[in-house]
Formats: sequence, C-alpha cells, structure tokens
Amino acid sequence: MNRPDRILIVDDDADIRQLLSDYLGSNGYHPVCADGGAAMRQALANDRIDLVIMDLMMPGEDGLELCRELRSRRNTPVIMLTARGTLIDRIIGLEVGADDYLPKPFDPRELLARIKVILRRARSFPEQHEADQLKHIRFGGWRLETQGRQLLSPAGVTVAMGSSDYLVLRALLDHPQRTLSRDFLCQIVFGKDSQAFDRSIDVCISRLRQQLEDQPRSPALIKTIRNLGYMLTADVSYDA
Repeated sequence: MNRPDRILIVDDDADIRQLLSDYLGSNGYHPVCADGGAAMRQALANDRIDLVIMDLMMPGEDGLELCRELRSRRNTPVIMLTARGTLIDRIIGLEVGADDYLPKPFDPRELLARIKVILRRARSFPEQHEADQLKHIRFGGWRLETQGRQLLSPAGVTVAMGSSDYLVLRALLDHPQRTLSRDFLCQIVFGKDSQAFDRSIDVCISRLRQQLEDQPRSPALIKTIRNLGYMLTADVSYDA
C-alpha cells in the first residue's frame, strides 16, 4: 500500500491547524502541524514532507521568510494562506517560491482541490519523461539535473527549484528556439483546467531570470517575444 502524502501545516493559529489537520486526515492525507519556523524545520528534518501549507502572517518569522528559506534548500511544493488577498500580496508570495496562494477565509474543499493539482503537477514531469531516461540537460553553461530537479550553475553551484519554475524551465528546454505562449505554459504548469491568474507564468519567468541571467533586466537566455510569449535562445543538449 502506498503511504499517504504528508502535508505540513505551518500556522500560528491552533484552531486553523486543528481544522486543516482533521480535514486532511479524513481525506486520506497524513497531516503534520507546526506553529512556526522552528517547528517547521524540525518537521522537515524528521520526515519526508510532500507539500507545505503555510500562513503568510505569523509573528516572528513570517510566511515569506520561511518560504524563501525553504525554497533555497528544497523543492517541496508550498501553498500560501493569508488574510490579505490583494494582487500584490499574491505576486510577492509567488515570487518567493510559493506554488499557489489561497486567501482566507477559504473553503477547505478548494484547498483540497489545489493540493491534488499541485501534487499531481509536481509528479507529472518525471512520469511524462520516464521513457527518455534523461538525467542531465545542458544549456548556456548551465546543467539541469532532472532526477533531483536541481540547477547547476556554470561555476558548479547547486540551485534548488520549485515545481512551477522547474516545469516552466523544462518546457522551454524541450522547445528551444521556439516561442511558447503564456497559455501553453499555463497548461503545462497548472493543467488544462487551471484558474491561475495572468501573472503566474510571468512570475516564474522572472524567478528563472534572476537565477540564470547575468543581467535579469536585459535577459539573453529567456527572451520575451512581444505579445506572443517567451523563448529560450540557448542551444540545448541532452544526456541519458
């Protein structure tokens, strides 16, 4: 029997933690609770966590700080929860590496649906590319390790990637020298039934440029094709 997915709930509100723990447990998940950054780190060290649900507004280390720290070390998917639902807050949350963003109050059924989509998305590329057995993809001096979903810079520095960024980069690497529309990338990353807002792909591209480009404001590797989408300009090679 497959083990249930382990969902880490990081929230300083005990009632929210209990509500989500009970609901996720009744729907076949294994919930793990943390009331802040220290407990989050301990949970991540003690167990393999499949997805993190994180509150944005917490005393001390807030969700943005914790998400940024988490993303610098591993590619575990993150859903950000917050009572502030403005567009700029959503963009900031995604920019630091969150995979999705849900404003409070929310319907637990919607959260459950998003968890399913994100977990399915996080696992979709290894299944889709299982037949080609790719291990390394090289481009512009960089190397993408497909099994660990890590980037190696030309200097050999390892960069952990979130699932959304990985899928956008992988799509660009699979179609070098071709313009990919935002709609196409949205379907690759968020699925055909996605309700992702317009800036989601732009935020992923911005994060990739910050990692890959010497001058992110004047990108050379990932070009914007006006009114059409994005193009990876580098030559790409594949190693089995």
